[in-house]
Amino acid sequence: MKSHQQSSGLKHGLSFIIDGTWTPEQALAVYELLDDLREGIWLTYAHQIQTLLEQQRSTGDDAPTMTDDPPF
Repeated sequence: MKSHQQSSGLKHGLSFIIDGTWTPEQALAVYELLDDLREGIWLTYAHQIQTLLEQQRSTGDDAPTMTDDPPF
């Protein structure tokens, strides 16, 4: 399974959960379930999630730093 960065921070796929033998109908059912779950979580926690995301993005960890040697 191809590894890629998840928004959760996971760096590896979830191959132990995603069964490669699912039928397309089973895969669609799981996909729709997760979509419904995501929507329900957003409807309940949208404000808190937005606040937390803003806090995580403003921690300064990813902020550019000033140096004596500009990149150009």
